Amino acid sequence: MKTKNTPSPDTPKDGATSEKTSKNPASATAVPENHLEFFAEGAHRKDGIEVGGGFSCSDLSMRRLLAMAAVSPEGSTDPVDVALKESLRYRFRHGAPNVDIPEKDFDPPCDRRYSLARISDMKRTKTGESKQTVIVRGDLESVMNVAQPKRAQRTLLRKNAQMAGSRGYRCLGVATATVDENGELTPFQMEGFVNVRPVGTGLQDGDLTPTTEDWVRLSVWSASLRFLHWLNVLLIVLLSITGYYIMDPFFGDTFFRGIEIGYLMGIMRFIHFTAAFTWMAIGAVRVFIAFVSKDRYLRWETFWPLKKKQDWKHLYETLGFYLFLRKEGPLYVAHNPLQQLTYTSIYVLGAFQMVIGLALYALPHRNENLFWQLMALPNDWFGIQQMRLIHAAIMFIFWAFVIAHIYLAFRADSLERHGGISAMISGGVWMRRTSKPVDAPEL
Repeated sequence: MKTKNTPSPDTPKDGATSEKTSKNPASATAVPENHLEFFAEGAHRKDGIEVGGGFSCSDLSMRRLLAMAAVSPEGSTDPVDVALKESLRYRFRHGAPNVDIPEKDFDPPCDRRYSLARISDMKRTKTGESKQTVIVRGDLESVMNVAQPKRAQRTLLRKNAQMAGSRGYRCLGVATATVDENGELTPFQMEGFVNVRPVGTGLQDGDLTPTTEDWVRLSVWSASLRFLHWLNVLLIVLLSITGYYIMDPFFGDTFFRGIEIGYLMGIMRFIHFTAAFTWMAIGAVRVFIAFVSKDRYLRWETFWPLKKKQDWKHLYETLGFYLFLRKEGPLYVAHNPLQQLTYTSIYVLGAFQMVIGLALYALPHRNENLFWQLMALPNDWFGIQQMRLIHAAIMFIFWAFVIAHIYLAFRADSLERHGGISAMISGGVWMRRTSKPVDAPEL
């Protein structure tokens, strides 16, 4: 091991420093294995660097992971080392483990983005066997390249690191390897990461309200579009409930019981037809807005996002990100290509649903005028029962989309912290300063 006594470039700027281990019995105390934990109340703040929790992907508790990450030469003045040791003392209120090691057992990151620390006596648990251990700490991607975790574990680490990064943290990866009886080093095992950041960077613990210092609020969705969106939600719910009842009355009396059934079916049909014609009117308004609006996010051009070769590239990158094949996808203020193509498909499917609904509605009116005769023709081509089946199937497709839409919206908001959920109420999203979205200038 090299023995340099310079502050390691392990700060959030370059990414990696020393490690820590325990030489006192307190360090071997086993604690419940909280694999994911943010020290919202326990984060120790000091001028310079603050520690904000982390993520354990092994059997280590968060306290044990923090202890490993804090191992560094005795008397080190590196800001990250100091912050980690302070946080460790806070976490172990009844005696923190000794994480100071001799300089000869520490190899700082000179020509790489991680440091190495050697601990002569380390236990993973209270009753575990003491082993000589080498700890790697530093830039998460660099540490993962050393440990070579499986794809699923690598993806899990990146997803949690992305969430931490949205709060301004840099993730210091931690991996370990033991020395066997023959003096050979075993393969490195990925343990997780610890979050650090300069004090005052990003969002503060316990307060996820974005500030204008680190985030920019962009107005994306106009009031008219938001109104149409929520009116669509209401109408689709009404159409689904009443349509399902028309297909299969699931409450109330029916004529099969041989008693007076009242006018419940008539009420349901009236609500269904009223909501349907209102929905068609909204569709017409949306088409009108697409051609006359000056808002770039409402124009008809947005319905087809693949206008040039670069757009196809972004589509493949987004698809790879959604399938966990890429670390990250291109950043968009509004909809990415995959989202927009999905919404455009829903618009087209909705238009088919309206045509089929009109065709079924035209059946008792086809002798009244030429319009209803023309609208009823699809029933002659495909059959009434087939038309009803398609009408019902599209309803279920709509609800499959609604469920996926809600899940993905909440998932994206929880990972990116951009206020996507509230955007359909307030009209604005939050983007971190210096972001470079594809569909907007650099912030």
